[in-house]
Amino acid sequence: MDASDDSTLTADGRYIVVAGRRQQAADPAIPESLRKELVKELTAARQLAHEDPDAARTRLRDAEVALAERGDPWWAPTPAGQRERLAAAMRALLWHRRPDATICPSDAARVVGGAAWRDLMGTAREVAGELADEGIIAVRQHGADVDVAAAVGPVRLARGTGW
Repeated sequence: MDASDDSTLTADGRYIVVAGRRQQAADPAIPESLRKELVKELTAARQLAHEDPDAARTRLRDAEVALAERGDPWWAPTPAGQRERLAAAMRALLWHRRPDATICPSDAARVVGGAAWRDLMGTAREVAGELADEGIIAVRQHGADVDVAAAVGPVRLARGTGW
């Protein structure tokens, strides 16, 4: 949850308190440009929740998990939590961008890993492969769909046929 006028951040920076309720604060290690994108996606999902709560539910959860406001705490990540957060970041960034836009797996790794994002690139590609197997995303190289496990070099992620 982004801090606003009616919220306060705890001294350790891990939680914000809104209306007397403590909630996980967003991961401060997320690069600013990606944080802004995720916050805009969270805002768009919240607006959609007023019109179509069922359609917004997944988008809300993805944005909150990507920001680390839900799920494993960002200050004590687990491998399973990092994988969940990578998948959520991929989906949230793809929701936020144009339907025909792509993202780099490193965008998700930067969201989850902060300064140590390079350490997560192998895992990010694995997660992208899992999402591609489900049809949620497509992994592309030079504009053509590829198997991320067989791809050598940089790939891009797009919305898949099962989006």
